[in-house]
Amino acid sequence: MNKSSRFLLFLLPLLLLFLNIAPSVSAQDVPTATPTPASSDARPLIVLDSYSTGFNAISPGQNFDLDLQLHNIGQHGAVNIIAVFSSAEFFPKDTGGVLALNHIPPTGDRTITQPFTAATDLWGKTVGTINVQLTYNEEDTGIPYTASFTISVDIKQPNYNPKPTATPTAMNIIRPQLVVDSYSSDVEILQPGTIFNLNLKIRNLGNADAKAVTMVLGGGASVSTDASGTQQPGGVSGSGADLTNFAPLGSSNLVYLGDIAQGNSVDASPSLIVSVAANPGAYPFKLSFVYTDEKKGTRIVDDQAITLLIYSLPVVEVGFYRPPDPFFNGMMSQLPLQVTNLGRKSAVLGNLQVRTDNGELTNNTALVGALDPGGYFTLDANLMPYSAGPLDLQISINYMDDFNQTRTITQTLTVDVQEMEMPTPDPGFDPNAPIEPPVTEETLWQKIVRFFKGLLGLGSQAPQPDTWVEPQPEDAPVPAPMPGGKG
Repeated sequence: MNKSSRFLLFLLPLLLLFLNIAPSVSAQDVPTATPTPASSDARPLIVLDSYSTGFNAISPGQNFDLDLQLHNIGQHGAVNIIAVFSSAEFFPKDTGGVLALNHIPPTGDRTITQPFTAATDLWGKTVGTINVQLTYNEEDTGIPYTASFTISVDIKQPNYNPKPTATPTAMNIIRPQLVVDSYSSDVEILQPGTIFNLNLKIRNLGNADAKAVTMVLGGGASVSTDASGTQQPGGVSGSGADLTNFAPLGSSNLVYLGDIAQGNSVDASPSLIVSVAANPGAYPFKLSFVYTDEKKGTRIVDDQAITLLIYSLPVVEVGFYRPPDPFFNGMMSQLPLQVTNLGRKSAVLGNLQVRTDNGELTNNTALVGALDPGGYFTLDANLMPYSAGPLDLQISINYMDDFNQTRTITQTLTVDVQEMEMPTPDPGFDPNAPIEPPVTEETLWQKIVRFFKGLLGLGSQAPQPDTWVEPQPEDAPVPAPMPGGKG
């Protein structure tokens, strides 16, 4: 074998290998042109023109035919039209809920009919719905389109004709019924530590008499029973009473009221004390009435609850922080006022105002603000009394209580106004008499100086007081010279 033959035998396997690994081109790999969707005015457009069930309303479990009138309002024909029906209230029959049409020309109409059966659990509903999903293609290009519709179907309501039934006759229960008709406190404002009488009016609203009535303050009353619940002879227990904020004073929490006939009422006034640890607020106070039913001979417990309000009002005192100066009628003087918080907690006070009916006041209004326990606030008001005698000063301080109600603290201070005394003239006083100068006593030093002046011949006379001479007018006559004088 020559060299050329051997070279061809060497290239033959390489050629076969190259042919096996070279990519093959199939008809599927050739790109195809994607059809361009037609515009909205040059395409098929199928709409639901009308629908009908043949009945005004469908009863639960009824069979009916749903007729759909489809209309092509587009400018091209629609082919391969498929309608799929679905609903939770109505079940499709015969076709499985799928209908198909071959062709609807432009502006053409076609009617399709789908049988249905209404569900039997539609009682109580008034309307059911059926959903229709529509798919179709354009006649020329084959571009797919979809549409969906929701159809409402009226559901017939059943006519109920209930038979009249006998009205049960209510049993007339004979038993007492005790209620708190009204209640009040002899102390208007209850604060921590307040002792008061709770005035109660208990009325029997039942149709039987209540025997041996016992009121339990704080509630929690119980009667003796055995394991089966049968009442046993014994007294009334009030150990479960709630006496946290209000506790009885002077007696226990059991108050005996005696017999209360039907329609009658009794009064009770137990003495209570408010706990010093109670905070301001509205608190329910429970009451239990334990009595014997005269007809059955059993013990009955009626529980009641009333509401009591606890306040915590500020305790302040208005006075003077120093003794005031004497007051005279017609003269302006100062009022050194001071407001002191005597309570155990802080107080927020409003305006302090001083008024009087027999005087004039200035600088008599000021805002107090917050005062700590033992704190004070001062105000220097000015007072000019109109007349002498006792003068009442009305002090008022407004504030908001624990229930956001406006309240006013009022106190009265009394001051003594003296009469302004005018000096009385001396009957023997002559206003035209010369005024004698006061005589001053000579000091020791003046005497020593006068002594040495006498030794030197300068005169040792004692100093004479100056004599005041009444001035004379210029045109006064000159007095004549004394006889024998020099004129």
